[in-house]
Amino acid sequence: MYRSRVKIERVSEQLDPDPRRVIPRFFGPGDEKRLRGIIGRIRALDRSAVSKLLSGLKRSFQKKHPDLAAIAKSNYDAVKHLISDEHDLDEERRLLIGAYFTMEYAIESAALFNPSMVPAITQDAAAEGSTRFVMSLRATGEGHISSVVFRRGVIGHDNRIRIDPVGQYSHQLQVIENRQFEKKTYRKKLIEMGVFESSTDEVLNRLGETFNFAELNLAIDAVRESRESALSFCETADSMIALTRANYDLHLPDLDDPSEFVIFPNSDAESHGIEDMRLVRFRFDDGGICYYGVYTAYDGSNIMPQLLETTGFQTVKIRTLGGRYALNKGMALFPRKVDGRFLMLGRLDNENLFLLRSDDVLFWNEAELLMKPEFAWEIIQIGNCGSPMETESGWLLLTHGVGPMRQYSIGAVLLDRDDPSRVIGRLPEPLLVPIDEESVGYVPNVVYSCGGLIHNDKLVIPYAISDRSTTFALVSLPELLAELTA
Repeated sequence: MYRSRVKIERVSEQLDPDPRRVIPRFFGPGDEKRLRGIIGRIRALDRSAVSKLLSGLKRSFQKKHPDLAAIAKSNYDAVKHLISDEHDLDEERRLLIGAYFTMEYAIESAALFNPSMVPAITQDAAAEGSTRFVMSLRATGEGHISSVVFRRGVIGHDNRIRIDPVGQYSHQLQVIENRQFEKKTYRKKLIEMGVFESSTDEVLNRLGETFNFAELNLAIDAVRESRESALSFCETADSMIALTRANYDLHLPDLDDPSEFVIFPNSDAESHGIEDMRLVRFRFDDGGICYYGVYTAYDGSNIMPQLLETTGFQTVKIRTLGGRYALNKGMALFPRKVDGRFLMLGRLDNENLFLLRSDDVLFWNEAELLMKPEFAWEIIQIGNCGSPMETESGWLLLTHGVGPMRQYSIGAVLLDRDDPSRVIGRLPEPLLVPIDEESVGYVPNVVYSCGGLIHNDKLVIPYAISDRSTTFALVSLPELLAELTA
């Protein structure tokens, strides 16, 4: 068993998956022929049966979904194109059809894990010596589809961690239709994707410097009609539309509790999950603050790094990262610029840790090798466990390593503040290894984090237990830094 010389204090606070947390989703059990058959059988019900069914649905589901009627109407709208005489239906039957095409999805029924923890943007409500925080977590439900959920809490002056009660409801954040796109950035990303050609330019030349999704579709249709062979243009057009759908804005309901927000997959690139967000509280040179979160979009076979941006959960923007080094899983942004540039950590080749630099947070074309696996507990691969944390001694970075029996452990590294490509110190043994019940879960023998924070003289590490639950550990910051600088 590996043993660190730095003392670790495990705490009792634990976040377990809760199958009661559900969101409504569209339910389409089959092809259009089957859906039409379902609609036909609903239409055959007499009026009293329709009213009785709706009353029962309200009794069973209204408490969990106060906007039940709006949910049913939205899902009715998704299938109404299959109804030739749709105008003949009364409102009750439309709502019932919508309810039949609705399902509840338990967002965290399987797991609640891979946490990232950052100080809240404002600390006005925090008592002296306390730090209010926000956590992002990976929630996994039926079909192993992952989404992002949030929790809030406070670390007291006594270093006790208190998680705020979770909100009563779960709200899937909805995509804002027809958001504006910048043509310059959009063109750059198309080139990165390798789909830029003469027909792409034809489309873009019909657009202004900013455009929306509807305008893009009109431009694509115009070019398609002007070309002799529409088939040759289809793949290019599909790629252009897919790129816009992977870059979207989310509407936040009029709520002040992020624990009720759910970011569920919204694009084809995310269709099989949104994974392992590394959330960071980013400070700009002018003193402005926002949250960035780098996560992995997974479509079942391919991965794509995505960037979340929000200022205190007022708006949420999702953007695709570009550049030759926007690769692989587990990219983590530094919490400020260094020497006037954005910095990122990533594992580009599945084994080693790299340092990336850029003038644009969305495009990453410079990278250098930072560290290779060196010690026994990380021989298979290394990677980051979240964004680096700034200290007077340097950038404190949590890492993960994979050793024998595919055991994941968490270690620590210290990088130079002015030149983060220089490694000051590196623990030869991990800080955290899975022990006892931590080794049991959906993926055994794993402890993993997507980012900790520094509170007073403590390093607070939220970490996942074998891909099922989340707990915390405390480390003396002076003791750890002394070990790393010895």
